[in-house]
Amino acid sequence: MVYGNLHGVSSSLTSRDLMKFALDIANGMMFLSSMSILHRDLAGRNILVAEDRTCKISDFGFAKDVIKSHQYERKTQGRLPVRWMSPEALYDNIFTTQSDVWAYGVLLWEIVTLGSSPYPGMSAKQVMEAITEGYRMPQPPHCSQDMYNIMLSCWEDNPSSRPLFKAITVSLSDLLSRDYEVLTLGKFEEKLYEDIDQFRLDEKC
Repeated sequence: MVYGNLHGVSSSLTSRDLMKFALDIANGMMFLSSMSILHRDLAGRNILVAEDRTCKISDFGFAKDVIKSHQYERKTQGRLPVRWMSPEALYDNIFTTQSDVWAYGVLLWEIVTLGSSPYPGMSAKQVMEAITEGYRMPQPPHCSQDMYNIMLSCWEDNPSSRPLFKAITVSLSDLLSRDYEVLTLGKFEEKLYEDIDQFRLDEKC
């Protein structure tokens, strides 16, 4: 794994590289969901990038086999990946493939912002409160509306309104086939996504 995990591989990447990352991960999650496996900790830190820039999903410590019920109810407490968790996972302890889809939307945001921390400048508590009130991270200035629409679809409040991973792969493949820059990296403003480390001490990060 020459490039390590998804964080720290931003130099020399193109819009197409990042779109390919997003599609690789969506394909991987489509396979996991077809096997009735929940990842429950899908995030940039858990994506490995190979020498050929193929992305691999890693860290299955939170993963669960849910062949019978198709959902998992968390019984124990512990440090949680709050910034990647769906409303039903945060407040009802319910995890399904559709909560993985929510996390994938946050991961898309990470990819688009070159590994920035989601909900920059907000504490875990603030993130939870904001999600309850319907807040969604705004569209990055260098991100196309088409790409942002995929993120928003993953962040639908109603789990059943979120797309399946198969539909996400179709949407991303369509964007990759078009002759335009989905991400205008020359307009990326890193200062917009600077994180304050003290806000991250109360959560899994």
